[in-house]
Amino acid sequence: MAGLHPARLFKNINAKIAAIPMVFTALVVFLGGTLWTVVYSFTNSKLLPRTTFVGFEQYERLWATSRWVVSIQNLLLYGVFSLVFTIGIGFLLAVLMDQKIRFEDAFRTVMLYPFALSFIVTGLVWQWILNPQFGIQHIVRGFGLEWFTFDPLNNPQTVMFGLLIAGLWQGTGFVMCLMLAGLRGIDEEIWKAARVDGIPRWKVYLFIIIPMMRPVFITTLVIVASGIIRLYDLVVAQTSGGPGNASQVPAMYVYDYMFQAQNLAQGFAASSMMLLSVLIVLIPWAYLEFGGKKRG
Repeated sequence: MAGLHPARLFKNINAKIAAIPMVFTALVVFLGGTLWTVVYSFTNSKLLPRTTFVGFEQYERLWATSRWVVSIQNLLLYGVFSLVFTIGIGFLLAVLMDQKIRFEDAFRTVMLYPFALSFIVTGLVWQWILNPQFGIQHIVRGFGLEWFTFDPLNNPQTVMFGLLIAGLWQGTGFVMCLMLAGLRGIDEEIWKAARVDGIPRWKVYLFIIIPMMRPVFITTLVIVASGIIRLYDLVVAQTSGGPGNASQVPAMYVYDYMFQAQNLAQGFAASSMMLLSVLIVLIPWAYLEFGGKKRG
């Protein structure tokens, strides 16, 4: 075959052989499991998988269920605010940290520490903090401000913002570290040239630094977005989907139908829709990262 060089084929042959089990496992477990889930979402499987195909019946039932529609609306609301504030606050913190401040290592450790906690722990901690009986509302009223009210988790209109506070607290430090790594990769000569030309610092960040950090922003966007789509344990720990169904998310719907309602096909259909949302995030990222390089 033209262009096939045996020397290249057998280069690093030991590493390629060692990678075979990992590649095989990934293909069988991930790709095989994904295809199995999608195929059985078109069946009427209940407690056990069945091969009786019913077309798009499960998807029609899915989108006709108010709980699923509410969970999608909640995920969109949470996702938009989480993306904007996590990346925005993380970048601002990275800019402040990049000023060569004293005790930078200590501040960076403190900011990154919440990311080391599980979402279950984070959810329980913020459930206590936002509890009106002994949380923020109780503390503020202890200073004599009896009119103060802050109870977001028990209000269907504000419960997603209560979840958002906990999510931002945990994820912002990680985004800050990613942005800080990108800022530290900027050539110092750019700053020197900007100072010589008298360009305001905010213009340097807006028109020079941020465009140069495009790969960092895209990667951060994908990481944050994938975490948003998989949102589950934070909701379970803080609200269990309540009050009512006000804080339901797609992952809870999948879990409940697959393991509690014993309706595998409905859970598979919801999982397939979540997979579709992941692909909507990953495909543009892959195109921006690899398509542009090939054209270049």
